[in-house]
Amino acid sequence: MLRLQINGEEIAVAAEARESLADVLRERLAMTGTHLGCEHGACGACTVEIDGRATRACLLLGAMAEGRRIATIEGLRDDPVMLVLRRHFHEKHALQCGFCTPGMLMMARDLLKRRTDLDEAAVRDGMAGQICRCTGYAGIVRAILEAARELRELGSSPA
Repeated sequence: MLRLQINGEEIAVAAEARESLADVLRERLAMTGTHLGCEHGACGACTVEIDGRATRACLLLGAMAEGRRIATIEGLRDDPVMLVLRRHFHEKHALQCGFCTPGMLMMARDLLKRRTDLDEAAVRDGMAGQICRCTGYAGIVRAILEAARELRELGSSPA
């Protein structure tokens, strides 16, 4: 039995020792916002936040997450940075099929929590581990830059 802290809630879940955190989230807890793409940590579709940092859930065994704070896309519905990001992703056409979107948003939020003084090169560098096969990244970069600008203007400091 795993005891996990997910989205601020203590959860006990039965899982096999060999199951990745991504599998536990999706298959055992029905948190399907965490997507599985490559299952090798290369695509970023499974990105969640662990102890305040973006992390690939497919590379971590569920058992290794015990005692750590996990946030998934589902748990950030009302997060102020995520609200700004989601709006700009929509306005700047930063998504198409949507498969990569939760991981993109999680990584972009992590980037914006650390700094809002971003330029295009910094966004592209910060998002380099996230793969999107549909958009060509231009809309994603524009959305993150616009979110950074808005957060700066609102005086939101990185957490």
